[in-house]
Amino acid sequence: MDLARVTAKGQTTIPKAVRERAGIKEGDLLEFVVEGDHVVVRKIRRSQDDDYLRGVEATLGEWLSDEDEAAYRDL
Repeated sequence: MDLARVTAKGQTTIPKAVRERAGIKEGDLLEFVVEGDHVVVRKIRRSQDDDYLRGVEATLGEWLSDEDEAAYRDL
């Protein structure tokens, strides 16, 4: 059994043996699903669309100002 402690900030480290068995690497995206009193962690598989979406997301930073948030809040 592999254990990890949760920090005051809610952070934890996935034990190395678990990362290796699950094929989890730096930069991978994980999904957390709560099922009753259990938390299931799943590795999200990348698709070809991911690169396109990351490229689009990178261009959206110009709309992240406080002014834009105030102007478009009620839409």
